[in-house]
Amino acid sequence: MEQGLCITVIGASDCSAEETRLAEEVGRELARRGATLICGGLEGVMEAACRGAASQGGITIGILPGDSRKDANPYVRVPIVTGMGYTRNAIVAKSGQAVIAIGGSYGTLSEIAYALQDDIPVIGLGTWSLAREGVVDKSIIIAQNPVDAVEKALSSIGRG
Repeated sequence: MEQGLCITVIGASDCSAEETRLAEEVGRELARRGATLICGGLEGVMEAACRGAASQGGITIGILPGDSRKDANPYVRVPIVTGMGYTRNAIVAKSGQAVIAIGGSYGTLSEIAYALQDDIPVIGLGTWSLAREGVVDKSIIIAQNPVDAVEKALSSIGRG
């Protein structure tokens, strides 16, 4: 039996209007493609992505840092309470078959690192870039727009 398609969307709780727009479109596109959306379950990029997925009847999972299901944004269909704070970032990053990073702050950067450590593809949409000793590290696959991000995520796991 084949497991369902799960893609993680990461980004900051405090995001710009443009990042909100991008995240919502990513969520819509993931739902249209039949993917379950996994995220940190809070506001900002996470809420926008969930709102987009929910608008298309998609499944949304929020892996919450706190102790209450009530902390989840209103578009999270399956809240998972961890009580782990930022430590839950490892679970968020490692639960998807690919990760789409939209904007983001240091929490997003930690999730990118967790994913890359486990060879989980990371697709970047206006997010962090990496360099080692002044040499650009191309581990993050750059996307041009939300549809491109979803297509690259699916292709990176052989589902595109």
